[in-house]
Amino acid sequence: MGIEIERKFLLANDGWRAAVSRSLPMAQGYLNDAESVTRGVQNTSVRVRLEGDDARLNIKSREAGPQRQEFEYAIPVADARALLALSVGRRIEKTRHYIPDGEFTWEIDEFHGDNAGLVVAELELPSLDADYPRPAWLGVEVTEQPRYYNLMLAAHPYSRWSAAERTTP
Repeated sequence: MGIEIERKFLLANDGWRAAVSRSLPMAQGYLNDAESVTRGVQNTSVRVRLEGDDARLNIKSREAGPQRQEFEYAIPVADARALLALSVGRRIEKTRHYIPDGEFTWEIDEFHGDNAGLVVAELELPSLDADYPRPAWLGVEVTEQPRYYNLMLAAHPYSRWSAAERTTP
């Protein structure tokens, strides 16, 4: 069983751009809807993602917060394209930028399409209590805010957020 421990943050400024080591376009869709997961009808989200020239199927438990069960499998790109055509909600399109920082690597997701304007930093950690770097460009933590989860962005994209949703983490 895989466990993902991840923290999400908004960004305070664009200072991160100078530290990017590589970037990768991504398109992803969900095979179940956010409402079923939110209501507890389903206990997992099921995502298919194209990552550059690779593809992955991902299953993640529904808990909010920094720690969740996660299972991820490489799949053929042709299968991923077929599954994306079956996805529900909006497709998530983003560029993932990678920033090495000591023993860690920040992943900065710059969203496009219906989620354009949203940029979120993510950091996977080895444990819940692990110390991690806090670069000057790092903003407010939003790990506990489900609306920043990709599954929720597929159902309620950033372009439809109210002014309060956009200004209150």
